[in-house]
Amino acid sequence: MEVHLVDGTYELFRHYFAVPQSSDLDGQEIAAVRGVLSSVLSMLSKGATHIAVATDHVIESFRNDLYEYYKTGDGVPPDLMSQFPILEDALESMGVVVWRMVEFEADDALAAGAARASKDANVDRVVICTPDKDLGQSVVGDRVVQLDRRREITRNEAAIIEKFGVRPASIPDYLGLVGDTADGFPGIPGWGAKAASSVLFIYNHYENIPNDPDQWDRSIRNSKKLAKILFDSWEDALLFRKLATLRLDIDLFNSVDELRWIGPKPEFDKFCTRMRSMDLFKRATALALKQSSSI
Repeated sequence: MEVHLVDGTYELFRHYFAVPQSSDLDGQEIAAVRGVLSSVLSMLSKGATHIAVATDHVIESFRNDLYEYYKTGDGVPPDLMSQFPILEDALESMGVVVWRMVEFEADDALAAGAARASKDANVDRVVICTPDKDLGQSVVGDRVVQLDRRREITRNEAAIIEKFGVRPASIPDYLGLVGDTADGFPGIPGWGAKAASSVLFIYNHYENIPNDPDQWDRSIRNSKKLAKILFDSWEDALLFRKLATLRLDIDLFNSVDELRWIGPKPEFDKFCTRMRSMDLFKRATALALKQSSSI
C-alpha cells in the first residue's frame, strides 16, 4: 500500500497560473479548483488508493507570531484566494480527505501525516507530493519520498543528499542558514548553499559545530569567517531553523484506512453542476465503480 499526501496549496497556485480563467454558474472564478480536482482524479486513476490533501485554509500560521516578516497572504490575487474554501469543499465532496490548516501550515500537515503513516506496517511507501524544499526533512530512505508531480521527479533520501548536500534531518539547519525566500526569512548573510552543505554534512546541526574554528574539519574553507558570522548571528540562526522545522505534533488521523478513497459523496453532483464540470462527476463515479468491482 502507498499513501499519497498532496500539497493542495501548491496545486491550487500551480493550476491558477497554468490554466485559462473560467467561472462557475455564480460567476465565481473556478478554473484552478477544476484543475486540482482533475489532477487528483488522475492520481487515483493511475493507482493511488490512500490519499489526503493538505491546504493552507489560512495563509498565516503560528510562525507569523515568531517572526514578523514571515509570509502572509498579502499579494495573493483575490480570485485565487477565494478558491481555497471551494477547493476544500469540492475535494471532500469528491470523497478525498482534506486537512485544512489554520494554526499550522499545509507543510506541517504533510510532514505529520507522513510520519504517522510511515509507522504503519501495512504501508510500503509514503509519497509526499510537493516540490517544496522544506519537505525534504521528512524523507526517510526509500520509505518516505518526495514527488515533484509537475517535473515527475521522485526524491528518496539519497536524492535529497545529492540535491542539497545534507541529510534530510539537516534540512531545517540548512534553510536556517541559506534562507527561504518563499517563506520570507533571509538566512544568515555570508552563508551560501555551498558553505552550509559543507559544514552541515559533517556536523548535521548547529549545536555540533565547534565554537573554535581551528577545530573545524580541515575540508571546510573560510572556517574562521563562517564561524564568526554564525556565532555572532546565533539567535537568528536558531529562529530561522525553527521557522523551517515542520511540526509533527498534529493529530490528523488514527489509521491510514481513513485515507482510502471509496468514491464521491452524493453532493459531488451538485458541485460539478455548479462548476460546469459534469465530466469530473462522470470520471469520479466511473473510477469508483471500477475500484469497487476490483476489490
